[in-house]
Amino acid sequence: MKQLTLNAPFSLKGKGLHTGKVINAEFLPAPDNHGYKIQRTDLEGEPILDAVAENVIATNRGTVIGRGEVTVSTIEHAMAALYAAGVDNCLIRLDGPEMPILDGSALPFCEAIESVGLVEQKANKEFYIVKQKIEVRDDETGASIVVLPDADFSIDVMVRYDSPILSNQYASLERVEDFTKEIAGSRTFVFVREIEPLLQANLIKGGDLENAVVIYDSPMAQSQLDHLADLMGVPHKEVSDFGYIQDCPLRNDNEPARHKLMDVMGDLALIGRPLKGKVIAIRPGHTINSRFAKQIRREIKRQDIQAPIYNPNVEPVMDNNRIRELLPHRYPFLLVDKVIEKSDHHIVGVKNITANEPFFQGHFPQEPVLPGVLQIEAMAQTGGLLVLSTLEDPEEYSTYFMKIDNVKFRQKVVPGDTLIFHVSFLTELRRGCAVMKGYAFVGEKIVSECEFMAQIIKNK
Repeated sequence: MKQLTLNAPFSLKGKGLHTGKVINAEFLPAPDNHGYKIQRTDLEGEPILDAVAENVIATNRGTVIGRGEVTVSTIEHAMAALYAAGVDNCLIRLDGPEMPILDGSALPFCEAIESVGLVEQKANKEFYIVKQKIEVRDDETGASIVVLPDADFSIDVMVRYDSPILSNQYASLERVEDFTKEIAGSRTFVFVREIEPLLQANLIKGGDLENAVVIYDSPMAQSQLDHLADLMGVPHKEVSDFGYIQDCPLRNDNEPARHKLMDVMGDLALIGRPLKGKVIAIRPGHTINSRFAKQIRREIKRQDIQAPIYNPNVEPVMDNNRIRELLPHRYPFLLVDKVIEKSDHHIVGVKNITANEPFFQGHFPQEPVLPGVLQIEAMAQTGGLLVLSTLEDPEEYSTYFMKIDNVKFRQKVVPGDTLIFHVSFLTELRRGCAVMKGYAFVGEKIVSECEFMAQIIKNK
C-alpha cells in the first residue's frame, strides 16, 4: 500500500473549546514521509510541531502537543479524522493555540476530507503490526488499554461512570472504513458538576450546547444550578430533574462511548503509523491513550523497521527450486532457502542456520558463529531475487555487487537461528543498477543491516 495525502487543501473555521477564540484551520497536502505536522501561523517564525506522542505535554480535557513555548490544544478530533481516512501526510496551519471544536465531533473534518479526496504517493505505507499482547494500565483510575495481534485495525471501548444517567456503555468499530458513519458524529460530553471547576481552571470558554452534550446527574443547590444554567444560556430546571441539558436527543444511545472511541483513535494517530491490531480500551482517557502511544513510539524509535511476520505454515512465494532457477549460486553458497513475501518494492527471504553449515568447521570449531560477510551475501542474494523479478526473462540475467555501505552487525547468529531478510529498493531501478537496503532479523531483533548497489548483467 502506498502513502496517501489530501488531493487539495481545505479550511475550517470555528471557536476554540478552551480559549473561545475564532480559529482558522487550513489542511494542506504534504510530501511523502512528512507525517502530521501543525504550524502556528500566529506566532513569530510560524513554528511547526510534529503531531507525535512524545510531543504530548498535557491531557486535561484534550490532547495538547508542545515544544518550549509553542503549544497546540484539542487536536484529537482532527487526528482521528485523518487517521480513519488513511491520510499519512498532512500539514495543518492554525492561526491560534488550538484546533477549532466545531460541533464537538470529528464529522466536519471527515466530511471536508471526503470533499477534497485523497491522492496516492510514491512511498510505501508503514504499519505498526502488533505481534504480541501490549497492555497499559492505570490502577488508580481503573483505566486500561490492551492491544492484541490482528490482521486489521479495530477498537472496542467500555466506559463506566458513577452516574445514574451515564453508567456503563460500550462502543465498537470493526472496520475503520465505517468511522465516518458510525463514530465521527459523536460529540464531546461534560457533566454539569464539572463545569464550574473547568471555568475556574480557565478552560471551556468556547464550550456551549452546540458543541457538547451536557449531563446533569448529581444534586446541587438550586441557586448553583440556576447560576450554571445562566452561564450556559439555558432555561432553569429543578435540581431533582436529572438528564441531558439540551433539548435535542443524543445522536446515538451510546454517543458518549462512541466519542471516547474517537478520542482513542485520535490519540493513537500520534503513533505516526497506522496500527494493525485489536484495541480494547476500558475507561480510556487522553492520559492513558497518550501513555500507550508513547510506548509504541519508543519501540518504533528503538528499531527502524519491524521484523517481518514469518509463518512457516504458509506456502512460500518462491521455493528453493524457483530460487535455483533465478540465481546461479549453488552449494555451499546458496544462502536463501525460500521467499515468503514480495512486492514491487521489497522482498522477504528466509535462511535456516544449521550446525552442518560447512563454514562452521573454521568459524569457529568451538563456538560456531555465522560470518557477517555471509549475512551480507545472503541479503544480496535476496535483493538479487527482487531485482530479477522485475525482468521479463529473469533466467537470462544475473546481478553483481557494485558497492556496500553502512554495514552494521548487532548480534551474532548461531546454529538453530532462522534468519529473515527484508530487502527493499532505496531508489528506482535505473540503467540496470539497483540501490537497496537490507536487514537481517532473528526473531524480532535486527542482527545486521547494510545498503548496497547491484548491477544487472545479461548472461553470456
